[in-house]
Amino acid sequence: MLITTGIGKTYSKMKNLLIFLGIIFWGFNACKSKSDAVKEIVEKMPKTPIEVVYVGNGSINDELVLFGTTIYLKRNLVSSSIPAFVTVVNVKLGDKVNKGDILYVLQSKESRALGNDMGKIDSSLTYFGIVKIRASASGIISTLDRQQVGEYVLEGTQLCTIAESNDLVFQVNVPFEFTSLTKIGSRCTLILPDNSVHSATFTRALTTMNVAAQTQTILAKSNENLFLPENMIAKVSISKNAHSNKQTLPKSAVLSDEMMKDFWVMKLINDSMAVKIPVSIGNKNNQKIEILSPQFNGNDRIISVGNYGLSDTAQVKISNIK
Repeated sequence: MLITTGIGKTYSKMKNLLIFLGIIFWGFNACKSKSDAVKEIVEKMPKTPIEVVYVGNGSINDELVLFGTTIYLKRNLVSSSIPAFVTVVNVKLGDKVNKGDILYVLQSKESRALGNDMGKIDSSLTYFGIVKIRASASGIISTLDRQQVGEYVLEGTQLCTIAESNDLVFQVNVPFEFTSLTKIGSRCTLILPDNSVHSATFTRALTTMNVAAQTQTILAKSNENLFLPENMIAKVSISKNAHSNKQTLPKSAVLSDEMMKDFWVMKLINDSMAVKIPVSIGNKNNQKIEILSPQFNGNDRIISVGNYGLSDTAQVKISNIK
C-alpha cells in the first residue's frame, strides 16, 4: 500500500514537471515568433534615404558685415598754363591715368598764326608755342571740363580733375557699439560688387555721428592701389573673434525650432536608426557651424541630408558618407 502510494506521488510530480516544461517551451516559441514578426515588420517599414558626415575640427570667424561707399579725398585740378587753343585731348571722363601721362596739347595764338613758317626759318622753333599738359598724379578723370578740340582757353582755365587713386577710401557707417572693432589700424575685408575680395585698414574716424542712424563714419583704405568709381557701395567684413579647434558640422546637419532657440542633430546609432541629440552651437558662417556641446567622437555619423522632419529613433537608409 505504501509502495503504491509512493509511486503515485512520483508519477504526479513528473507529470506536473512535464506540463511546466511544456508551458515554458510554448511560451519561448511564442515569444520567438512574435519577435520575428516584429523584426519582419520593422524591416518592411519605409526608410528615409539620408547622407551622413563626420564631425570636423577647426575655427569659424564671427563676422560683422557693414557697407562702405567709395570717395576720393584728394583731387588734382588740371589747368591751362597759357592762353591757347586746345589741339589734342587724350582723355575721357572716367579714364585711368598715370602720373606724367599727356592729357592735353595746347597751341598758343602766336604759334597758330605763324603756322609752320617758324620751323622753316629755324628748326629749333618747330614746337614754338606748343604746350603739353601732363597728369600731376595717378588716378581717375572725375571731371572733364574741356574736351572740344579747337576751343580757346585762357590762362588758368580748368581743363579736368584727377581723383587721386592713392586717396581712395571707403566711408563705413559703424554702429557706435561696434566702434571698438574699427580702431585705427584694425583690419577689415572689402567685398566689391564683382565679388572680388581685398584687404583694407581703418585709417581715420570722423568726429560726427549720424543723428537718425546713430552711426559713426570710419574711413577704411584698401591695402592695394584700386581704381574704382566714386559712390560705389561695397561690403565691409570685420572679424569679431575666432574660436580655435572646435567641433564643426555643415549647416545642413544642424536643425532648430522656429524660434531658433533649440538646436539638435540626428545621429546614427546603427546603419538604420537615427536619434535626436540636442546641441549647443557657437560661431557660424555660410557653410559651417561650431558645436560647443556635447563632445562627439570621430566615428559618430551625423545626418546632413534627409534629416528635416525626422523624429527620434527614425528608420533611415544611408545613401553615402561625406
